[in-house]
Amino acid sequence: MATLGDIGVGAGINILSAFVFFLVFAFLRLQPFNDRVYFPKWYLKGVRESPTRAGAFVSKFVNLDYRSYLKFLHWMPEALKMPEPELIDHAGLDSAVYLRIYLIGLKIFVPIACVAWAVLVPVNWTNNTLDIAAHLKNVTSSDIDRLSISNIPEKSQRLWAHIVVAYAFTFWTCYVLLKEYEKVATMRLHFLATEKRRPDQFTALVRNVPPDADESVSELVEHFFLVNHPEHYLTHQVVNNANALAKLVEKKKKMDNWFVYYQNKLERSKTSVRPLTKLGFLGLWGKKVDAIEHYQSEIDKLKKEIPEERERVANDPKSIVSAAFVSFKSRWGAAVCAQTQQSRNPTIWLTEWAPEPRDVYWPNLAIPYVQLTVKRLIMAVAFFFLTFFFMIPIAFVQSLASLEGLEKVAPFLTPIVEVEFIKAVITGFLPGIALKLFLIFLPTILMIMAKFEGYTARSSLERRAASRYYLFCLVNVFLVSIIAGSALEQLKSFMHQSPSDIPVTIGTAVPLKATFFITYIMVDGWAGIAAEILMLKPLIIYHLKNTFLVKTDKDREEAMDPGSIGFNTGEPQIQLYILLGLVYATLTPVLLPFIIIFFGLAYVVFRHQIINVYNQEYESAAAFWPDVHGRIVSALLISQVVLLGLLTTKKAAQSTPFLLALPVLTIAFYKYCQGRFEPAFVRYPLQEAKMKDTLEHAREPNLNLKGYLQSAYVHPVFKECDEDDDDEDHFAFEKYENESVTTVATKRQSRRNTPVPSRMTGGSPTPSLPENYEDLQL
Repeated sequence: MATLGDIGVGAGINILSAFVFFLVFAFLRLQPFNDRVYFPKWYLKGVRESPTRAGAFVSKFVNLDYRSYLKFLHWMPEALKMPEPELIDHAGLDSAVYLRIYLIGLKIFVPIACVAWAVLVPVNWTNNTLDIAAHLKNVTSSDIDRLSISNIPEKSQRLWAHIVVAYAFTFWTCYVLLKEYEKVATMRLHFLATEKRRPDQFTALVRNVPPDADESVSELVEHFFLVNHPEHYLTHQVVNNANALAKLVEKKKKMDNWFVYYQNKLERSKTSVRPLTKLGFLGLWGKKVDAIEHYQSEIDKLKKEIPEERERVANDPKSIVSAAFVSFKSRWGAAVCAQTQQSRNPTIWLTEWAPEPRDVYWPNLAIPYVQLTVKRLIMAVAFFFLTFFFMIPIAFVQSLASLEGLEKVAPFLTPIVEVEFIKAVITGFLPGIALKLFLIFLPTILMIMAKFEGYTARSSLERRAASRYYLFCLVNVFLVSIIAGSALEQLKSFMHQSPSDIPVTIGTAVPLKATFFITYIMVDGWAGIAAEILMLKPLIIYHLKNTFLVKTDKDREEAMDPGSIGFNTGEPQIQLYILLGLVYATLTPVLLPFIIIFFGLAYVVFRHQIINVYNQEYESAAAFWPDVHGRIVSALLISQVVLLGLLTTKKAAQSTPFLLALPVLTIAFYKYCQGRFEPAFVRYPLQEAKMKDTLEHAREPNLNLKGYLQSAYVHPVFKECDEDDDDEDHFAFEKYENESVTTVATKRQSRRNTPVPSRMTGGSPTPSLPENYEDLQL
């Protein structure tokens, strides 16, 4: 059981680690040869150039101005200077709203911490319940636990203080959430109303286009929307399964990199010996061949295969999937299509807002719609087993955090525990770092699972992975840590007491796990956040590429790896800390200052990164906010249930029923916010669309919208091929691009009917529109 001294040792290690990271970052960011690593966003915007310094040759690589090193923390106030409207213009609404999650943490927990330390800490400290329990029941505890609710005796009137404070914390949290939801919804609507023209504002994604033997997918889509949206339909782009072509293009890029690498190696070599490579796996074994000739032959082979595959994709009807991007003459027309049911059969002609072109995850568009349910069911089962089997390493981590508890049943650990400094390091630092290492590959696994489920937008992939990451942390990092830790620490009590007394022991032990979570917050939330700004991985990769692959300024720009905010990893981490703060605010308030330090430090670090480094891959206009709000409300509910269960073990029969209203009020608050604000994040108001269309038409009456939208949703692999070879097979690409915009005469007997019976669908023809209208009147 970690003591205040052990926590102090862990805090010292993590504070020192964070300071070292900041010191190294301050030195590296000032060096001219690292400028593209720590300020890539400004290079991508074209407003920053590589620093050139006159004087000695060494000054081109090393900053010799000693005065700049004296202000090594100057980047912190600089990160706070940019106002939020300018930040939105600079980085986008997603990035600005993401930072507001950290501000929510500060807004919620700073007042809560002040109240908890002023009211609950004195109430908890002035008791001797744990001392009596340790003497009579052999219950393990530490001096930190004496600051928690575990030190309150059963049936004590002091429990009323915790109930009153729980109401105050709930009302304050809901007030902050209400104001933030209102603010973010307003920001989103203002952003949508003022943002520049984008293709996704005029486009809907149509899925599950029904097969028809008489018409191709392109003809069927055009016919359907000319009939059902005659005044607003403009053009469409069918979706081709170009996954194989994309793999060939990606393989050619790798071959090009290796070819350039060996060419540079030969040019820099002082001898005329040509480099060799092995043909086996990863070049570890196999026949040795001339590396330059080998990769040149592979590139030549791919140059032949890529045009052939592109021609096949462009002309083979089987490569066209049952989906299309349909563009309209106005935002109003797109909104009507994307937000309404298109057919009497709700399983076909499914429409939704198209992601912006950068946001489209093209490989998943080729997945047949009927497979999505099966894939998601498979991943749900896989996620369950992943969560279940991860409980084993979590229990191991808990054993590191409770050496004294294990000593009772494993005496051979006594010599280790008796060494005070080793014990302080193990219990105050090692559990947090061990848990972080176990979780290091989890985001990648969850992202692979989300891709397998078939989501078609990168933003949807990240939100799906984030929701699963949070659920995983809730089960394994929070619940399993408490249960496993309590079971280990109270093992002897469990073995020598009646089953009816076990819930009481667990109720006493739950707050005792605050020490473990404090160590995790310090490792992950202090040192981990400080390490984020160092960007060690992008730094190493950039210099490796710059040394071996870069020949031109374009190559140098491609060598930069600015990354993005990483919503799928960052947001669940924030939510875990909010959960811990809300749960332990009334149980063990000593944890709150550690969480406040995390939110303050993370806000400054990520604001700096968003301004100078991260280049967001897409813009969803803060579409993720309902998920953020819902998870905070769920954390609030969990904290109320935990407190309710704990008070039940305290036998507070008179005071406990007063807590029953809290979950009901919280759920009612969530339902109110859901009905009041969530529609702004799900649907686009027709009034807003009409206003924006009217203003644009007044400003640009001669806008060629069709030319703007015609190739907006062409698969990017075709554009990459054309960048490599602007002339070769250009006719094939033009044929592909124009296929979806050419007026196609329908092959049906009636131009007013859609669909008509075919050999594949069968059935009787749909009545013509006038007949259908008369039938409806009857």
